[in-house]
Amino acid sequence: MKQCTVFLLFCFVLNACSTTKKSTIEISNNSAVVDNTLTVDTNTFPNSWLGNWEGDLNIFKDNKIVQTIPMELEMLEIDTSNNFIWAIIYGEDKIKGRRAYELEILNAEKGQYRVDENNSIKLETYLFQNKLLSWYEVAGSKILCIYEKQGDQMIFEIIFGSAEPVSITGDQKVDGEDIPAVRTFPIGGYQRAVLTRK
Repeated sequence: MKQCTVFLLFCFVLNACSTTKKSTIEISNNSAVVDNTLTVDTNTFPNSWLGNWEGDLNIFKDNKIVQTIPMELEMLEIDTSNNFIWAIIYGEDKIKGRRAYELEILNAEKGQYRVDENNSIKLETYLFQNKLLSWYEVAGSKILCIYEKQGDQMIFEIIFGSAEPVSITGDQKVDGEDIPAVRTFPIGGYQRAVLTRK
């Protein structure tokens, strides 16, 4: 347990150092300059993500593609609010297959957003550079949803599986050290699409 504590402390210190460096940002002309070595466009998200994206969604099961369907993502500005249209369309039928969601800005500086499904479900969503992630549990399944903008492409991924662990290991003393219990969760399926802007 002592080794584990030392490792976690090291990670905390490393993160604190990174945070300190990021705090030396100077804002000028819609860009942020960090130590004069890195320029970050502050308009990267959501503005550079706007548009209609389309491609094929591959659905995997047991390491094989079992189905491929058309997929679209519409991310557009809404004139009357600070939200954005975040519509996902699955399949050929663009009406029945449309999920008319909205993306809300909670705290852009901290990369905190929320997808409102307009049916009382709201999913907290987090931006890490060019990746937008949400992680939630529904009906006994854990779901990790990832959108990643890579140049002119949008990579969409879903990883899901049971919320019940497939194994629990550790939880014993080894060489005098208390090893914590580790729960491993099964991955029941994977979905991936490469989308390009229309």
